[in-house]
Amino acid sequence: MSRFFIGITGASGHAYTEVVVRALVAAGHEVDLALTVAGSKVLRHELGVDAGAGGEHLARELEPWLGEEVARSVRAFAADAIEAPPSSGTALTAACILCPCSMGTLARVAAGFSSNLVERVADVALKEGRRLVIVPRETPLSVVHLENMARLARLGAVILPAMPGFYHRPRTLDDLVAHLAGKILDRLGVEHALGARWSGTGDPPGESGIGPGA
Repeated sequence: MSRFFIGITGASGHAYTEVVVRALVAAGHEVDLALTVAGSKVLRHELGVDAGAGGEHLARELEPWLGEEVARSVRAFAADAIEAPPSSGTALTAACILCPCSMGTLARVAAGFSSNLVERVADVALKEGRRLVIVPRETPLSVVHLENMARLARLGAVILPAMPGFYHRPRTLDDLVAHLAGKILDRLGVEHALGARWSGTGDPPGESGIGPGA
């Protein structure tokens, strides 16, 4: 069993986060979670989850959002909780996932500027040589965005844009979300059953079985 940190920011794509959290817990792992103030606003808009600015309020909202069983394996922290365990390299967090990641958060991580817990944990992952998976969601991308991504990639981060594919013949939005979430879990080395893997035959994929609300 490993412990993963997921940072939720103000970019669009919170449905991806929900599926990744559920899949990590289903695989027997524990999750630390924090969201920025902007992230809480987008979470409310996209999924109807009123999490305030995180912390205790978020902890209360986790159960109706993710379900009691999943919520038991998730520790929620306020964005300004710089004293939280994941902020230290001694916490031995297996990986940090910023999903979804705004361009503002990405820029600050690339510059080594930690203004909150989400950015601090990403900074720790870089300095400790641990896995850092960044899932940006923005389009079109400016040269500033691309240069920041390139810098983080050179530092060892995995840049995994929220770009769902269509070769697996998705039938629903849940299929599209599961496809991208599966890509994230693959980079974390976590086994999952999110969608069918490409066989080279072009056969239609099976049902994903996991998705928002599953």
